[in-house]
Amino acid sequence: MARKMLNDGELSQPNQEEQTHFDFDLFVIGAGSGGVRAARFSANFGAKVGICELPFHPISSEVIGGVGGTCVIRGCVPKKILVYGASFGGELETDEILRLNGIYKRLLSNAGVKLYEGEGKIVGPNEVEVTQLDGTKLSYSAKHILIATGSRAQRAPIPGQELAITSDEALSLEELPKRAVVLGGGYIAVEFASIWRGMGSTVDLLFRKELPLRGFDDEMRAVVARNLEGRGINLHPRTTIKELIKSEEGVKVITDHGEEIVADVVLFATGRAPNTKRLNLKAVGVEVDQTGAVKKTVFGGQPCKPDYRDVPCAVFCIPPLSVVGLSEEQAIEQGKGDILVFTSSFNPMRNTISGRQEKTVMKLVVDAETEKVLGASMCGPEAPEIMQGIAVALKCGATKAQFDSTVGIHPSSAEEFVTMRSVTRRVAAASSNPKTNL
Repeated sequence: MARKMLNDGELSQPNQEEQTHFDFDLFVIGAGSGGVRAARFSANFGAKVGICELPFHPISSEVIGGVGGTCVIRGCVPKKILVYGASFGGELETDEILRLNGIYKRLLSNAGVKLYEGEGKIVGPNEVEVTQLDGTKLSYSAKHILIATGSRAQRAPIPGQELAITSDEALSLEELPKRAVVLGGGYIAVEFASIWRGMGSTVDLLFRKELPLRGFDDEMRAVVARNLEGRGINLHPRTTIKELIKSEEGVKVITDHGEEIVADVVLFATGRAPNTKRLNLKAVGVEVDQTGAVKKTVFGGQPCKPDYRDVPCAVFCIPPLSVVGLSEEQAIEQGKGDILVFTSSFNPMRNTISGRQEKTVMKLVVDAETEKVLGASMCGPEAPEIMQGIAVALKCGATKAQFDSTVGIHPSSAEEFVTMRSVTRRVAAASSNPKTNL
């Protein structure tokens, strides 16, 4: 049967499928943040929507998950709660995850979305099969099928890998580890290293590159590394784990340099893999897209594509790093002319109470010819809260002159973004040599 497919933000012409009856206009496999949002907003456009999700459990597998997905249950939300706790050096207990799981279910119900608890598979061009907890199989037809199954943490393929944990288990530990080894240099590795160190653990962070957070602005990566060391985390650049061995003292970590570290917990933060293995995707083509574009294009009559420009993000290390737009290296690589770099470094007011000597660093990358602000970065307290507003300005195409003409809120860290008048350096396009992949 011919299907209506979403291609480059446009819909193909109506065909025989328009006259075919389906149980649902849209069936979503996966009720994480993306799937729930797609289902709710599609229903608000008048679509009849069904969604399925695996039964709830804090540690995911191919057969367990939960409404809310990684972000709510075993990712962003519980991680940030622990960051709050670590910032004050205390222990934290909360029912927030179960509360949010319930909220997501109510949001679906209030939008008129039918929720099925079980494993969803594609069994035909317009057919989804849901296996319920008791083994009963339900089959539904849908004009459109959206895959929103997310991903799952992976373990490094080394001897003794079963002795390590992933971020799922790290969020469900019954006791705080006194000694922790973290393998990885990305978001998750840096964040858990900060959390455990903030709660008093001895932490060793091992990563392959010279600096953590590959892909971010190199200058800001160096700031984060300096802060991690300043807070007592032992950094091991250009290092990986060769083997894990169980011993009476704990888990013995053998590095590729021959170094031995004994830990209570070893965390692998070495990447994630998509949860698509059991979906039977080879059977049929399905629509896989950003949920915002799907709901507007298919049900809202507003054909569109996802816009990946100027997407803000944050790393919730302590203190956090947040960025939007281009890094200095990306601006050099993509630009056709010179760029101007503005930076500011200062000791935030809150540090006058604690006595901590830890600088907040801010940075703007500007096109020298047009004065358009190409990128912004900040590492310091409340960086993500501040960067969200900066992201709006970049999305609107703000220039450095418009930043300069904005009155700052005093006293605040945020005002530094509108008071950086002096150019730190000008990078000529012809002589540029970006320091990527450190």
